[in-house]
Amino acid sequence: MTPIEARRILGLEPDEDPRLSLVELENARKHIAELVSSAPNEILATRYQKGLNEFDEALAVINGGITHGERIEVLPARTSEKLIPPPAKTVVLGTVSRPSAPVAEIFTEPDEGDAPPSRALSFVVWFFVVFVGAAGGVWLYLKNEQFKEDQRTIRIVFLERQGSIFIENRRWQEAANIFSEIELMSPGSEIVRRGRRSIEVGMTDEQTQFLGYWNGQAVAELEAGRLDEADAAARKVLARFPAEKEATSLLVRIAAARVTLAQGAAIAAARDALNQRKWELAISTSQQILAASPGDVDAKAILADATAAMEKAAADLKKAASLLQQARARDNGQFDPQALEWIREASSLAPADTEIASLLEKLSSYTRTLRVPGDFATPAEALANARDRDRIVLGAETWKGPLVINAAVELQGAGVTNTRVECPPADGSAITIGPDAKGARISGISFRHESFAVGADRYSVALVRGGQASFVDCHFTEASGHGLAVIEGGQANVSRCRFADNGWNGVAAIGAGSTLEVRDSESVGNFEHGIESWDGAAVILTGNRCENNSRNGIHADNGLASATIDKNQLIANREFGIVLNSAAAGKITGNTARGNLLGGIVIRAAAKAVGVTANQATLNGGPGLILEAGLTPASYSSNTLTKNTGQQVLTAADLSSQDDITPPSAEKIPRATIIAEPTTDPKR
Repeated sequence: MTPIEARRILGLEPDEDPRLSLVELENARKHIAELVSSAPNEILATRYQKGLNEFDEALAVINGGITHGERIEVLPARTSEKLIPPPAKTVVLGTVSRPSAPVAEIFTEPDEGDAPPSRALSFVVWFFVVFVGAAGGVWLYLKNEQFKEDQRTIRIVFLERQGSIFIENRRWQEAANIFSEIELMSPGSEIVRRGRRSIEVGMTDEQTQFLGYWNGQAVAELEAGRLDEADAAARKVLARFPAEKEATSLLVRIAAARVTLAQGAAIAAARDALNQRKWELAISTSQQILAASPGDVDAKAILADATAAMEKAAADLKKAASLLQQARARDNGQFDPQALEWIREASSLAPADTEIASLLEKLSSYTRTLRVPGDFATPAEALANARDRDRIVLGAETWKGPLVINAAVELQGAGVTNTRVECPPADGSAITIGPDAKGARISGISFRHESFAVGADRYSVALVRGGQASFVDCHFTEASGHGLAVIEGGQANVSRCRFADNGWNGVAAIGAGSTLEVRDSESVGNFEHGIESWDGAAVILTGNRCENNSRNGIHADNGLASATIDKNQLIANREFGIVLNSAAAGKITGNTARGNLLGGIVIRAAAKAVGVTANQATLNGGPGLILEAGLTPASYSSNTLTKNTGQQVLTAADLSSQDDITPPSAEKIPRATIIAEPTTDPKR
C-alpha cells in the first residue's frame, strides 16, 4: 500500500498532518471494530474485518513514512515514540485484530509551534465509517428482505397446494381459510382469486350433484310408492338447503301421496268388507273416507252399494221369514218339492237363521241324505249311487274332481272356505252338470283348477252341459278356461256366487237354447270378460258386480235371444262397462258403468230392439255412451253421462272393425272350443 492510498483510506489530505486527527482516527477504528464484533452473519463480519485490516494497514503506512523520513516537512519524526508494526491481515471470525497500541500512540503530539490540525481527516474518516456502516446496513436489510420474500414465496406455494388438495376433497371451509391466509400475505393475489373461484365452482357443482341425486332419489321412491324412503331423501336436501324448492315441493307431494295411500287402503278395506257382505263395516268405512274427502267417488259408490246391499239383506231376511212360514204351513211329513224349494231359498237368504236351518234339515230328511265322508268315502262314489231328490252332504275338506252330476240331486258343502273341489286342468272340469240333471242344486262349495293350462282348448272349472242346475253361494276361481260355462241348451241359475281370476270369462253362456241367469254375484279379475254370452244364448243379469276384468264387464252378443241386464255395477274394467253387440229383446236399465278404461256403455245397431234406459256412466276413460251408426241418440237420452273423458256421447260410430272402441292390440279373441265330458248314467 502506498502512502497516497493510505491517506485516501484514512481520509487525509496529501499534506495534512495525521497527528492532528488522532482522536477521530481512534474513534473511527473503534467503530469499525464494533461492526466486526456485532455483525449479524459471517459474510458481514468478514467484510467489516477486511475494512478494519485496511484501516490498520493504512495507519501503519502513514506511521512508517514518518519514521523513515518520508514527508518530514509535514510530519517530523518523534524518536521517543514506539511505533506499532502493521497488524496481520488474517482474521478469525469473532476476534477483532487491533494494533498493540492505541492510535494516539502511533503519532506524536504536534509541537506548540506546529500549524493548527486539519479537520479534513476527521470528515473523511467519519464519511468512510458512515459509508461502510450504511452500505453494510443496506446490504443486510436487503439480504434480510430477500430472505423474507423467499420464505413468503415458499409459504404461498405450500398454501396454494394445500388449498388445491382441500378443494379436490371438497373441504370448502378449510380451503377458504387457506386462501384467506394467502390474501393476508399477498393482497390481490391471482392465486387467491383463482382459488376462491375454484371453491365457488366446486361448491356449485357439489350442490347441483347433491340436489340432483337426492331429489331424483326422492322422486324415484315416490313413484315406486316407497314414501318413507322418499321422505328421507327429500329431507337430506332440506337439512343442507332448508329453502330448496324442489325438495319442499316433494314433501308436499309425499304428504299428499300418504293421504292418497291411506285413502286407497281405506277404499280397499271398504270394498273388501263389501265383498264379504259385511255391509255395516263397508258403510262405516266409506263414511269415514267421505268425512275426510267428501268428493271421493269410490267411497260414494261403496257407500251406495253397501247401503243398497244392506237394505236388500233386510228385505232378504223379511222374504226368508215369509218363505219359512210358507214352507212350515206346507209341511205334511212327506217329501214336497215346493216346500223344500221354499226352505232352501229361505236358507240362502238367511244362512245364519237357526230356525230356517232346522226346518231345512227336517224337510230334506224326507229324501235320502248321503254323507261324505260317512256313507261314502268320496263325492264321486256318492254321486254314482245317487238318484233324483237325494241330498249329498260334503264335509269340510278339499275333494278331488272331476265330478259329474246326472241326476236332480242336491250337492251341499260346508261353505266356500271349508269345502273345495279341484282337479288338474287337463282332467276336465271340476264339476259337470250332465243333460239328465234336471234340477240339480249345488251350494256352499269352491271349485278351482290346481294349475293353469294354456292353449286354445281349455276346460272351464264348472260346466252345465244340456242339464239344469242352480249354484248358490259358490266360488269359481283360477280356472284355465271359464269359471262357469253353459252350453248345449243348458240352463244355469246363479245366486250369490263369486267368479275370480279365471283364464277366460268369469261366466259364459254359449249357443242357442242356453240360458244363464246370474243374480247378486261378483265377477272380478278375470282374463277376459266378467260375463259373456254369444251365439244365441240368453242372459238375465241382475244386481251383479263386474270389476277389474281384462276386457269388458259384460259382453252380450245374443243374436236372436234376449238380454236383460239390470242394476249391475261395471267398475274399472280394461275396456268397457257393457258392450251389447246383438239381442232381439230385453232391457238394459239401472246399470252403473264407472271408471272403465275405454268407455262406459257400447250399443251396436243389432241390439236396437233392446231398451237402454236410466243407466249411469261416469268417470270412464272414454265416452260414456257409444252408439253405432244407425242408432238414434234421442232414444238413449234417459241415461246419465258425467265426467267421462272426451265426448259424453259418441254417435254414428263405425264399429264394424271395433277400431273406434277397441285398440288394435285388443282385437276380438277367438273363443275356444268347450270340451264336454262323456255322459254316462250313474248307478242307481
